[in-house]
Amino acid sequence: MNRTEPSSWWRAGAACAMLLFGMCAQASTPFPDKPITLVVGFPAGGGVDVVGRTIAQGLSLRIKTPVVVDNKAGASGAIAAQSVKRAAPDGYTLLMAPTTSYVMSEKMMGAEAAGYEIAKDFKPVATVGELPLVMLASKQSGIASYADLGAAARKNPGKLAYGSSGNGSTEHIVTEWFRQQAGIDLLHVPYRGSAPAIADLFAGQIQLIVTTSPTALTNLATGRVAAVGVAAAQRLRVMPDVPTFAEQGLPQFVASSVYAVLAPKGTPEPVVAALNTALNEALNDEATQRRFAQLGVQVVHSTPAQARELLQNESTKWERVVEPIRAAAR
Repeated sequence: MNRTEPSSWWRAGAACAMLLFGMCAQASTPFPDKPITLVVGFPAGGGVDVVGRTIAQGLSLRIKTPVVVDNKAGASGAIAAQSVKRAAPDGYTLLMAPTTSYVMSEKMMGAEAAGYEIAKDFKPVATVGELPLVMLASKQSGIASYADLGAAARKNPGKLAYGSSGNGSTEHIVTEWFRQQAGIDLLHVPYRGSAPAIADLFAGQIQLIVTTSPTALTNLATGRVAAVGVAAAQRLRVMPDVPTFAEQGLPQFVASSVYAVLAPKGTPEPVVAALNTALNEALNDEATQRRFAQLGVQVVHSTPAQARELLQNESTKWERVVEPIRAAAR
């Protein structure tokens, strides 16, 4: 027994030394020391993808490390979210998240069906932008303001129809929230995508749709639709003549599509802080701001704490809106 004790102590000491050496080596390794992957849950060329690629380019320049965009489209972004949720929490796999859309999908489907809880399974790195929403009306409807819409809806309850890109989509849930606040009855017509909904809006088959500001601008240029109002705290620079709903008597109707960069839960705070600093610097780049302006995205700077608070607020806000929609569908 006495002969084996020194050997046991030596092995234990050696193991401790190796562990300490590994910890020190890990602590001294700078972040990042390899490429970062930014996962996008939507197809290449779409709005989320373009925002993601703009962010990836700016971030790469700041951290002097490649940031690779990986499109994992499908299931309204759930495939990408699940992939990043399962990734190592080391800062090398991030999610380009349209958090408003993710929150709505999760609340409509339920966390188990969605495969994630956006406010619990991820650590926000930074909020990077907001895409304000605009309500459009067909010219045939004669609606050109919130007052016009209210009058028409009260005259024909349940007859005015609004389109969306599907049940549980941003257009659907935001318009239901509008309907709840305005106290009016509208008919929901879900489509397989926004393009056919816009086509029927042009034709007067539906009367209303909520859409992003770039899409609104494109369609306003045709002269076949009118802007009812902007769901933002203040008028948009790209459409200064369109009043907000707050100006028209509906102060609580403020809704934007929020974009954020998220990391897996458990990602170390120093890594999150380093990424946040680099992202905020990238958002100050002229090229990034110019590209965001072209997309109609408003640049947002935030700390990780502010991003976390906004994500939690979004989750709480849309859960209240979605619950009666889910209850009615049961």
